Amino acid sequence: MANEELIYRITRAVYGRLGAQADERTVEALVMDVYRAIEPAVGDGGRGAGAAGVGAAEGRADRLIVSVFGVDHPGIVAAVSQILAEARCSIIDINQTVVQGKFAMVIVADIARAGESVAALKERFRGEGERLGVHIYAQREDLFNAMHRI
Repeated sequence: MANEELIYRITRAVYGRLGAQADERTVEALVMDVYRAIEPAVGDGGRGAGAAGVGAAEGRADRLIVSVFGVDHPGIVAAVSQILAEARCSIIDINQTVVQGKFAMVIVADIARAGESVAALKERFRGEGERLGVHIYAQREDLFNAMHRI
């Protein structure tokens, strides 16, 4: 199971248990604590050292992980997708859920043909997140994976 899928499942379970009153920062911290605790056991997908896919854990600098958390309402997916489209980025994978009115989404985007820098994209996401009333985090896949490794 991909790291993003595992994080998505943990997030959905945490929101399901804590309910709509859960603070997004608390949920994010709890999800990452749980992920860090179980990642060594599932981190290589059961392949073992030396198997196919070695190096994939490092991630790619031409991919962006975009995470969105907040109270659900129409337009969130459209707004985030619009920023990526305007920057000439392709969505490789997307997963979103709503649990008791709380919205969570993870997008993996190909930024190889992006017409703007990662810093510029992050600033656009920050502004759009404020406008939408959600938290939008964006990070290159290689940095994302490195930060979430134990």
